[in-house]
Amino acid sequence: MARKIGKNTEKARKLVEARSYQLGEASEVIKKAHFVKFDETVELVVNLGVDPKHSDQMVRGTVVLPHGLGKTKRVLVIAGGEKVREAQDAGADFVGGEDMVQKIQEGWTDFDAVIATPDMMRSAGRLGKVLGPRGLMPNPKTGTVTFEVAQAVKEIKAGKVEFRVDKQGIIHSPVGKVSFDAAKLADNAHALIGAILKAKPAAAKGKYIKKVTLTSTMGPGILIDSAEVEAAIAAAA
Repeated sequence: MARKIGKNTEKARKLVEARSYQLGEASEVIKKAHFVKFDETVELVVNLGVDPKHSDQMVRGTVVLPHGLGKTKRVLVIAGGEKVREAQDAGADFVGGEDMVQKIQEGWTDFDAVIATPDMMRSAGRLGKVLGPRGLMPNPKTGTVTFEVAQAVKEIKAGKVEFRVDKQGIIHSPVGKVSFDAAKLADNAHALIGAILKAKPAAAKGKYIKKVTLTSTMGPGILIDSAEVEAAIAAAA
């Protein structure tokens, strides 16, 4: 079985030429190189010219991908009063206050995103050890600590993605599934690059975006043409 996967991996790699690709072209190759039975996640990997050890060079933000991620997220809203109904009407999967905080402390994690109103953050703050490592802790910078709960729920359901640079100065973020049309994958990737450009810290010096690669869960990485990235940078300026 392992030998067969090895052969398929080799075939997939042979589909990628030793050159850079336009995003649309790379998306086509990702689809051709798909050999596993499950619907792989397609990811954009962006190497940045920042040093995340310095807080003023941290890069994080959110973007609503135009074509979503192919999966509807289960959204939990921690709120009280009239915001409970507002969250329910907007399509939140789970809504509550102290009861939800207690449930999570007891081990429940059957959700994909968490929104909290500012007045509930004293209670939600107790969940840092549970939600923090999973990247689910509500944060004002990503729009998940807000009184505008209806808007926040709708954005997440529509395909809002949070991105954050890691310790190596790299952002890994999903842009769709291998079953998506290549054009939709490229659109989502362009939207993500645009959001990363907008999140550029003032303290970042030199070349901000060093390298962009499109890859899938089991597939090869495909280098994206720097000219296409430079064009996006020029358009954002």
